[in-house]
Amino acid sequence: MGMKAVDFSLRINPSICFTQNPPKPFSKLIRCSLSPDGAATGLAERPWKLADARLVLEDGSVWRAKSFGASGTQVGEVVFNTSLTGYQEILTDPSYAGQFVLMTNPHIGNTGVNFDDEESSQCFLAGLVIRSLSITTSNWRCAETLGDYLAERNIMGIYDVDTRAITRRLRQDGSLIGVLSTEQSKPDKELLELSRSWDIVGIDLISGVSCNAPYEWVDKTKSEWDFNSNGRDRETYRVIAYDFGIKHNILRRVASYGCQITVVPSTWPAAETLKMKPDGVLFSNGPGDPSAVPYAVETVKEILGKVPVFGICMGHQLLGQALGGKTFKMKFGHHGGNHPVRNLRNGRVEISAQNHNYAVDPASLPEGVEVTHVNLNDRSCAGLAYPALNIMSLQYHPEASPGPHDSDCAFREFVELMKLTKQAA
Repeated sequence: MGMKAVDFSLRINPSICFTQNPPKPFSKLIRCSLSPDGAATGLAERPWKLADARLVLEDGSVWRAKSFGASGTQVGEVVFNTSLTGYQEILTDPSYAGQFVLMTNPHIGNTGVNFDDEESSQCFLAGLVIRSLSITTSNWRCAETLGDYLAERNIMGIYDVDTRAITRRLRQDGSLIGVLSTEQSKPDKELLELSRSWDIVGIDLISGVSCNAPYEWVDKTKSEWDFNSNGRDRETYRVIAYDFGIKHNILRRVASYGCQITVVPSTWPAAETLKMKPDGVLFSNGPGDPSAVPYAVETVKEILGKVPVFGICMGHQLLGQALGGKTFKMKFGHHGGNHPVRNLRNGRVEISAQNHNYAVDPASLPEGVEVTHVNLNDRSCAGLAYPALNIMSLQYHPEASPGPHDSDCAFREFVELMKLTKQAA
């Protein structure tokens, strides 16, 4: 094959570039070999990565991006998260099962990852979508880079994509099903058909993230990270925690308030729970549609009125259904560590951490059920109480990992509820 060479001569005038002691003039000759079709050959690899991935949304839009982490093709629901920090806690939150998480904060990966901030034993989300992937890490606890971390866990990620434009689309049209792919052999049409043939509504995602057998949880919040430790009751309370996708820091906070915790699977019979004679039952957070897990609703029904209960996120929604209320899918949900919530009992405003796509319809709740908290962004129900049955619940995450600690007092309220019930027995 014939080749031709092209010489480029670059001459720089030092007097333009230097004000004092200019060096001698110099010329640099760059030789590039060109193939007959004009393509450069024999050159070093580009120092930047080219787009090699696509995000295809069910509305027909195709977003070119660069990949990191795992390769392949994956389908999921695209949601956006407005947290500024805490991407590792988000990656390991089981409530994101079946979803692509788009971070609105543009710079991700700059602190790397460590093994202290994980909220579960693995990553359950379908993929990560970010604007800019940090090329370096800077944190005293960093153990590895974000890209290596995702690759080891077979989680796909993309970057150099317009996350602001996608977020505006999600806010306007609602959460969308999308397909992430690094497989160039798959045409856009095939990926679009895949996105339109899959749905997250009505799927039991809890069974895929729950534990398989009961276990005891003993770890508390480490002293260097603990807060709000004054005034805790020294008495110990026995709590059964239903694992619908529970986060480690929920368990740490409950343990830090003096509770002995037994974690049970999502399918654990209510009768077995009551045989353990708990002082209280915690219904945890978890992914997906509460209407897709009627077995969990039945379990909640059988426990109500027998012991004090505390529902968080999915647990809150299951309590709403167990009380006779209805839940509905929100337009794009709440995901982030900066959602304002008003406590209607005392007027206090809390900045909360939230992660849910479903909400309880307060108009469907029976008489006697009190709405205790509302989200100030959209006035949706953010908390319930039913004093007659010793029930309390929050739609958001009081452990706030990641997020502010405004709502940590909810754990103390749960302990007080167990204490008063025990004294009245």
